[in-house]
Amino acid sequence: MTLILFSIFIVMMLLRVPIAISLALATIAVLMQENFNMNMVPQRMFSALDSFPLMAIPGFVLAGVLLARGGISKYLIEALRTWVGHLPGGLSVVTILACMIFAAISGSSPATAAAIGSIMIPAMVSAGYDKKYSMGLVAAAGTLGILIPPSIPLIIYGITAEESIGKLFMAGIIPGVLLGSILIVSAIFYAKKNGYGKAEKATNEERVKASVKALWGAFLPILILGSIYTGVATPTESAVIAVAYAIIVSTIIYREMGLKDLRPILVESINITSMIFLIIAAASLFGLYLTNAQVPHHVGAWIAESNMNKWTFFIIINILFFIMGTFLEAVSIILITLPIILPIIKHLGIDPIHFAIVMTVNMELAMITPPVGLNLFVVAGIAKEKLGAVVKGVIPFIVLFIIVLALLVLFPQISLWLPQMMQ
Repeated sequence: MTLILFSIFIVMMLLRVPIAISLALATIAVLMQENFNMNMVPQRMFSALDSFPLMAIPGFVLAGVLLARGGISKYLIEALRTWVGHLPGGLSVVTILACMIFAAISGSSPATAAAIGSIMIPAMVSAGYDKKYSMGLVAAAGTLGILIPPSIPLIIYGITAEESIGKLFMAGIIPGVLLGSILIVSAIFYAKKNGYGKAEKATNEERVKASVKALWGAFLPILILGSIYTGVATPTESAVIAVAYAIIVSTIIYREMGLKDLRPILVESINITSMIFLIIAAASLFGLYLTNAQVPHHVGAWIAESNMNKWTFFIIINILFFIMGTFLEAVSIILITLPIILPIIKHLGIDPIHFAIVMTVNMELAMITPPVGLNLFVVAGIAKEKLGAVVKGVIPFIVLFIIVLALLVLFPQISLWLPQMMQ
């Protein structure tokens, strides 16, 4: 029956039925064959969304949209440009740093790529950078939105695996900075090799003026993460604080947003949130089927009998995630696979916090692997280019991501050191 479920799901996906609807209908079709009480279906879907921590998702989504439209991202980029824009590959370094800061606010990769790419791709092309490289860099750096906390996939992982969201956020900091640093080093090397990117050096007066202007936006990541780690607010409450702060800064201080902008901001936020929540509700049905069919128990028993070690498991699961990432997006992969994988990682003695970061980096890869990488579509839309051109630009960065993934698997303390310091 599990094979039938996945077959129906894949066929519907190929017919371009939305992921959430494909998963829900495939699961319902199989449950009906097993004479399951169908009154449980709407109850299960509702109960999956009836969760206080999930309220952090619309909060961070709305905060990200406000940042992009309220001028905060623009002023952050301008300040970074005055400080590092004159260096070799300065604009590419600005792009990566801006994505890292924006990631520490929005929790979303597509939102990060859209906000930074709309400004930096035209700027890099005007400065003589190859357009394919510029698009690939924005698509890759934009994925930091789901690794550097706050992160929507890590919130979903925490709820599904019943792990501390605060510890998961803490675990993403060092890997996020590591990946960002590797992207910066590669950008500088590429720029020197191709003679890219020495913009005119800004004066100290320009630096001070731009930095003061950007301070209001730069304070937001400190406000979000500081309120969580000091215990002042939960991740859900910090998301609401972020929204309130972003509205005040955008409307009163920067004056880049008015009442006329409110409707499109809310519409965009509702569209993104609805998509995520519908996937969560559909995946809860899938989880119901797995529990009813005792699939996690059978998989766990198979692992125990096969004497698989954790290194073999990591190789298999990373390959599986890479394949799934080519046709599913991050939230779907987490919700479909995690209920099955959790018993395995516990049996093999793998720390769930460490596995969460390994899984999240795989989800970053899913954002930039064709044909369904969301960041690829976002960047193609911004740059008004064909998807193939973006794919060519992003291939070198896929290699870098795989290297970082290998480091995280081999050295768990990269992910675990900060969470362990919290205890």
